[in-house]
Amino acid sequence: MYLRNAIKLLALAAPGLVASISSAPLSTSGRWIVDSDGNNVTYAGANWPGAAEAMLPEGLQYQSIEYIVGKLKELGMNVIRLTYAIEMIDDIYETGADVSIKTSLITALGETNGTAIFEDIIKNNPTFSENTTRLEVYDAVATECYNQGIYVHLDNHVSKAEWCCSTTDGNAWFGDTYFNVTNWHRGWRYMAEHVKSLPGVKSIGMRNELRSPDDDTALADATYNWDTWYTNMVENANQVHAVNPDLLLFFSGLNYDTTLSPIPTASDLGNGTTFKKTDFAFSDKIVLEIHNYDNSATSCSSLESSLVSDGFDALETDDSDIVNVLPVVMTEFGYLMDNTTHTEVYPTCLKEYLPSVHAGWMIWVLAGSYYIRQGTQDYDETWGLLDHTWENWRSVDAIDNGIIPMVEASLG
Repeated sequence: MYLRNAIKLLALAAPGLVASISSAPLSTSGRWIVDSDGNNVTYAGANWPGAAEAMLPEGLQYQSIEYIVGKLKELGMNVIRLTYAIEMIDDIYETGADVSIKTSLITALGETNGTAIFEDIIKNNPTFSENTTRLEVYDAVATECYNQGIYVHLDNHVSKAEWCCSTTDGNAWFGDTYFNVTNWHRGWRYMAEHVKSLPGVKSIGMRNELRSPDDDTALADATYNWDTWYTNMVENANQVHAVNPDLLLFFSGLNYDTTLSPIPTASDLGNGTTFKKTDFAFSDKIVLEIHNYDNSATSCSSLESSLVSDGFDALETDDSDIVNVLPVVMTEFGYLMDNTTHTEVYPTCLKEYLPSVHAGWMIWVLAGSYYIRQGTQDYDETWGLLDHTWENWRSVDAIDNGIIPMVEASLG
């Protein structure tokens, strides 16, 4: 395929990738993310969820923040996608103060279980106490990531804190049951200001997996389109950039963020609206993010072709049809972490393709278990890199023969 071969040649000719992080912001140059010295930066990492009912980064009842971040470093990864819910910021505005982690856990898990999990968390993380708030835990994660040389990509996963995602969960689209756009903007302005003191936080995902709000057919029929996407996403980017111009701004697409197809070519989004990066004050901060869970893929060529048409063509520097040459990061993909799945078509194709084009990536998911997921407490995550207690790898074979070679190919 011409695109793939062309980008491979570009990658081979590119300057060496940085192995550590600095306090200086990142920016973009064409299809690359670059640091302040002009070195190309490719993200290679994992998702660390924190947007469910407890509104805390998962796993701290089992291990310390330092230990978990150390496991990322053991893989050679350089980024974590840390998710949060707008509800956490809404609580701050409504009460005038952040909620303590003990209160949040009790609300999510009940008095008995919430208290027990809290006690386990402070046992593993002794700097925490009954007065520690949820946002202070996020700060501790970001600080430890910076100390160990891990970038933090802060992602707004949902508005109402819960497991994501479906088209009927009320979090799907602008104006959906729980997706108050004013609160979303407010939440991001708050976080953009807050992370100024956290030098490891380099980028943000403005909204995870936008999708049709099928619980409100009138809303879906009237507004689920690219023109509405443009209005809301660009406005949010403008507001974040005005507060904190250092942050990279990741734009997610439609259909659970599986496509951004009209963006690279600056195609008509409706009513004559087009997305052109040169129109924006934040033109050197734009990154495209795409998700893919095409686990049923039967060939690499078909998977790669679909990725190109869904937005990876933004990496193509020699195609005259591409108006917006931009970095592209696959911020979610994943599969069962056992001894065989990583050898199947889908994982092996992505293992080869994403490093070959130096597209960043963050696998779903680091988590071995959740405080609560879909009503089940201490839910086991079979797609987790880590085992249930977050201590060891769930599948050493998948790590040694799947993940580590992919990291090395991406960052080598």
